[in-house]
Parts: sequence; structure tokens; C-alpha cells
Amino acid sequence: MLVSYKWLNKYLDLSAVSPKELADKMSVTGIEVEGITVPQEGLKKIVVGEVKECVPHPDSDHLSICQVDIGEEELSQIVCGAPNVKAGIKVIVALPGSRITGNVKIKKGKMRGAVSNGMICSLQEVGYADSVIPKEYAEGIYYLPEDAVNGEPVFSYLDMDDSIIELSITPNRADALSMRGVAYEVGAIYDQKPQFDDEELKEADRPASDKLSVKVTDQNDTPAYQIRIIEGVKIAPSPQWLQNLLMNEGIRPINNVVDVTNYILLLFGQPLHAFDYDKLNSKEIVVRRANDKEELVTLDGETRTLTPENIVITNGSVPVALAGVMGGLDSEITETTTTIALEAALFDSVSIRRTSKQFNLRSESSARFEKGINKGTIGEAGDVAAAMIAALAGGEVLKGHVAGSEVEVEDQHVAIKLEKINRTLGTELTTEDVDHVFDALGFPFEENEGNYQVTIPPRRWDIAIEADIIEEVARIYGYDRLPSTLPSGETVAGSLTEEQVKTRKVRRILEGSGVSEAISYALTTEEKSTSFMMKESNVTRLDWPMSEERSVLRLNLVSGLLDDVAYNTARKNQQIALYEIGRVFYQNADAKTSLPLEENHLALALSGEWQSKDWQSKAEKVDFFTLKGILENLFAMLSINEQITYRKTSDMKDLHPGRAADIFFDEEKIGFIGQVHPNVAKQYDIPETYVAELNLQYMVTTDVAKYIYQAVSKFPSVSRDIALLVKDEVENQAIVEVIRNAAGKYLTDIQLFDVYRGENIESGYQSMAYSLTFVNPEATLTDEEINRAMEKVTTSLIEKLAAEIR
Repeated sequence: MLVSYKWLNKYLDLSAVSPKELADKMSVTGIEVEGITVPQEGLKKIVVGEVKECVPHPDSDHLSICQVDIGEEELSQIVCGAPNVKAGIKVIVALPGSRITGNVKIKKGKMRGAVSNGMICSLQEVGYADSVIPKEYAEGIYYLPEDAVNGEPVFSYLDMDDSIIELSITPNRADALSMRGVAYEVGAIYDQKPQFDDEELKEADRPASDKLSVKVTDQNDTPAYQIRIIEGVKIAPSPQWLQNLLMNEGIRPINNVVDVTNYILLLFGQPLHAFDYDKLNSKEIVVRRANDKEELVTLDGETRTLTPENIVITNGSVPVALAGVMGGLDSEITETTTTIALEAALFDSVSIRRTSKQFNLRSESSARFEKGINKGTIGEAGDVAAAMIAALAGGEVLKGHVAGSEVEVEDQHVAIKLEKINRTLGTELTTEDVDHVFDALGFPFEENEGNYQVTIPPRRWDIAIEADIIEEVARIYGYDRLPSTLPSGETVAGSLTEEQVKTRKVRRILEGSGVSEAISYALTTEEKSTSFMMKESNVTRLDWPMSEERSVLRLNLVSGLLDDVAYNTARKNQQIALYEIGRVFYQNADAKTSLPLEENHLALALSGEWQSKDWQSKAEKVDFFTLKGILENLFAMLSINEQITYRKTSDMKDLHPGRAADIFFDEEKIGFIGQVHPNVAKQYDIPETYVAELNLQYMVTTDVAKYIYQAVSKFPSVSRDIALLVKDEVENQAIVEVIRNAAGKYLTDIQLFDVYRGENIESGYQSMAYSLTFVNPEATLTDEEINRAMEKVTTSLIEKLAAEIR
């Protein structure tokens, strides 16, 4: 939510409070301030100019030579390339030595031989985004009001000297998604009552019901819906103050009718929609669910194929608007519009959310319907909007509104005791202190010997229970004024559990291997949550997520690391080696009634180069075996390497099918390792990346044999090599297990040192060569003993794997 400091000052006296002080105070009372922007900052020597003469440049087909009055004795010559420059207009002029957006310095110069003393600016060149500039000025310079004084700084005429405060509004404080809501909040902080000077509604004698009837088929979908009729309007640009306000709030001015609806949206937090009455081609409005595959062309020119999940506004037969999301193109307000049908409504938040997500149409209106609006001001917002349209666009408002459904609004009542407030906050507040808080908030109350009955107005629909009241008291009284005490009692030294000790050891081992720790969000999207899953699970959704990107609890750690890889890759980091230890949340029951199972996992991600190129070595890229080596070192240091095996994975669709394996602890699957599937890597916009995820909780809680150190044998070891031909589908792990089971107790090590496919090898087969090391710690091994062991190995390989010994 963007809040104009100037606009806020119309409702409260903040003359003694700077925008910075206001932002700091709001942050400590519960509404976080993201930042403050002053549009004129970084700009200088930009003034009002009046074009007195404009002639084509003799050596150019698109440049014009302008004589501009900038408040000095002589006119200033400026060469301009804008297609809409002409004599008799007031413009934005950047003088020589000025600074425009991007810290660009404007100098006196020549263009095609003609002297140019500065620059006539567009709105883009003084910092406005393309998305907020009126369409008629999008490709050219901006016209200032006729009463702008030549030579004066331009900033006050565009309200660029305003301070725009950006608020981060959480879902529970949707009341602050309006200027009135913010005014009440700031008024409570500074003990003021906001005073609103809304336009007074004047109605004609003719009833609106003669022009239109309204029907709502399901009041659960549309609890409130009403239409006002304004006749005889003339569509034109909005006055300068309204255009300035909307542009500073990040909204493009359209015309005097549409701009009023956007103004009311910001003022009341109430979305409105204006229809061209004559284009409805009907005297009936019906609000219903869309028919399957029914079509509507929305204001953006796109044809939308609707489903029964969508609520639509119809003229009795065909849709004319997508309720709460976007209007229809056929009933758009244009220069020919003379009669307005103004809609004010309340729609089901779940349906609006699904519709906006279905069509990827997120708007200021849909966001407010999703989070909630003040049900008590639906009609008032419509009345003020109608009065403003009549004032700015002429015409008259017909008597009354035509309602299809209306919602009954009642105040909430919450009882609480002073003793409860003090016990919870650890304070010693008096009734005078609490009375003052409720008065500041504008909450009527009754108090009897410390027992409060508090009335909550509809504008604060987030308050319903005792805890909400206590929070409000704490906020307005001041979190910084709440007492802080040290815990009482004897301090007892604690110790780490065995699991904590092992987890710390895991961190030390990984960081010693060159991997850095990352911390990712536990909340993510459903798509990312359900990728890289180690076992099947339902997702755990938040009822009130702050955004779609943080709507469900994660079921894996890898997707969070891939976001980190993408962040680093975008910033040209070529060496990425990250690990994360955190919980995943499995939900196999009803997420509404049961808590998820939290399981501690370890994940790793490697991308780019493992070794950079320097004067004595070549660059070395990470691969499958780089990551596998890090894991094997971890398993060895945890004394569990003997129980770990790798098996080819077949059910992990997010991994490369030929470069992935499941990891087993004895016969229990505890994780996976592999290359991120190229299609998934493309979605994240990352290069070739290798990942692994392990059930760390299982690893640190399972009993393992203690690591036994053995003295180096004083007798020599003996190595024998064996090469064999096997089918491609035979895995290394299977061969190693056969060799280990057959070789006997003196076998101490098995190393694969060669794999070959190609010339002289039959298609579908591979040649694999192993080095076997034997040691007898009590005597020197003889050739006969080694030969017997090798014979057993050879026999087992032939019998169990159909291997051909080479």
C-alpha cells in the first residue's frame, strides 16, 4: 500500500511530524514500513516552460526548434524530438546543468547544427514509470496546467515534492489497504480523530430503478451488490490533482470517471466498476456463476473462457464483467459515454482468488476482495464516487441505488478484564491508560470496576477475541514501553542432545568440504513443494498466505536451494556449493484438523565450477561424483559408510534419468542424489546443477556401530585386478556386493578403476575393472590364499551376474 503524506495530511494534522518520524512510529506499532520515496529526489533545475514558437528543424524530419519562455528576459531555444510538441503549451524543461532521472546531466549542445539550451522532458525522463503515464503522453512530452508559472520548479505542479510511504500490509490488517484505514491507524498513534471531507451527494428526482433492475442468484457469492446511475456525464481527462495523486500511487490516469473509481478504491479500500449504461444493451443486471466455456472479452482485449467457478456480471444474457477482477471490453467507458452504471459490491473472497489465479489477473481490486473489505462502507463508497463523478464529469445522480443484495453490518462486542490485559502484557496499566487507548482507536466501550465491554466498528473486522484487544492495547500503548524482566530462579547449565551433537558435526564436515550453509523459506508454492519429494504426502496450506509464493509448507529442501542457486547465478557467481539443514512437513491426514509430521532433512546443491582456472590448473566443473564424494566423506566421518548403498532411481521425475540414484541406509531409503533434470533447470534459469537430499533425522537417531581404530598392519598388503564384461544394466553396487561376499575376510578395499564401452565391446555390454586389496593383520598372505579368494570371486561373478572374466 502506497500512502501519500500530503493526502494523509488532509485528514489529520501531521505538520509537526516528518514522514520519517511517521514511518518509524508506524513500524513500532504494528504496520511495517518498507520505505519512503520522494519523487523529486535526485532531480534539480527542472522548471516550467511555455512553448512560444515551434518550427520544424530544417535538417531533420522529426525534430522541432522551440522558443521557450522559462521565466527569463529572453526566450530559450530548445530542440525537441517529441511528436506532440507545439506552440502554446506549458512543458517540463530541464535547464543546462540539470539532473534528470538516472542521474543524467543535461548540457547545452547542438542537434543537427541547432543550439539546444536544455531539454523538454517527458514524464519518463523525470522518473515516472511507463505503466502510470496517461496514454496520450506515453510517446511524447507532458503538458502542464495552463496556470503553471513559467520558470518555477515543476515539482509542486506534479506533486513530486510529496513523500510516498510504502506499507507492508499483512493479511490480518487489510483495513490498512485504504487511506481511511491508514488515517484511523495514524490518528490512534497521535491521538487524533481523522476528519473526512467527502463530496456531498445530490440526487435528482428520477429514481434509478426506472433505468435498471438488479438480480443476484446466490447471496453467498455476492452478499452485497448495488448500482447507481449517473446521467449526462462528459468524459474528459481528470483534473491535475487527481492525476498526480493516482500516478504517485502507481495507477495510470484514464479519464474523469475511471479515475474516480480508482480514487475511491484507494480512499475506502472499496473496489468499484463503472459500466457504460448504453452499451449494456439491457435494463437488467444479473449476477451469477458463469456457464461452462462461456466467453468474455475483458478490458485488456483478451478473450477469457469461463468456468462455473467464476462469478460474472451479466446483462441478463451474456457476461459484461468478471466479478471483482476485471470489466468487459464491450461496456468500457469511452469518450462517447453519457450514462454511467456504477457498481459497488462485495464478492466471495475464495471465488475471487481462484478466478484471479485462473486467469493470472491480479489487480488492486481483486487483492482487496481476497483480503476483505469494510462491509460498513460499501454503500457510502458508492455514494461518494457518484457525487465525485457528477462534480468532475457533469451530469446528475438518479435517486437511490438499485440493490440486488445487501449485507447487514453489526458491531462486534468483546468483553475483557483489565486484570487479563495486565497479566498478559506484564504491565500495571490503570483504567485511565486503557480508556485512553480505546478512545484513540475509536472503539466505544463500557467499563465497570475493570471489566470492559468493547464495541468494535466494522472497519476493524480483524478484531473478534480477547487476544485481539490485548494486541491493540499493546500496540497503541507502545511495545517499547512494555516491561522487560530476566527469568527468575537458578540458572542450570544445559547440554546438547546426541542428535544435536551429530547435527553440529554434520555442519562442520560439510563446511570443511567447501560447502556453505544456506537458509531458505519453509513456505513456498505448491508446485515447488511437491517436487523432489522423497515420499508421498499431502500439502499443508496456510489459510491466510501473504502471497502465492509463500502459501504452503515445503515437502523438500532442494527447491529452496535451487532458488538460491538461481539468485547466485543471476549475479555471475560461478562457484556455488550450498547445503541446508531444516524441516520438511509431511501431511498424510486432514490438514484442517491434524498437525503435519516434521522431519529434519539435509540437502546439498552444487553448480558451476568446483575448481577455478589458474596458472597451474584447469577449471574443474562439478559433476555427479563431486557431490557423491562429499556425501561419502560425510558418511565415513559419521561411521555409517558401511551401511550406505546406492541404487538407480526410477521414480524421481525432477532428476536426470541417467544421472540419479537413491541412497539407502541398510534397506531403508534415506535420500537421493542426482543432476537436476534439464527441464527443471530451465524453469529455474540455472546451469547444470547437482543436488542431494537426506533424511538427517534418521541418520542421527539410528544406532550405528562405533568407529574402531585399527593399527596399521605390519604385514604387506596384496592387490589384484580383475576385469569383467557385464550387461549395461548391471550396477556397480551389485558387483561390489558380490565381490565382497565372495572374497573372504582379508579383503579390505575394492576400487573401480575403469569402465569401457565401445570398440571391441558388444553392444549392450560394458567392461568394468576393479582393484582388490587384501591384508592379513597376523601373517603375510601367500599366493595360494590370494588365488583361492580370486577364484571364489570369479565363480560368484559368473554365476550371479553372468559376467565374462576378461
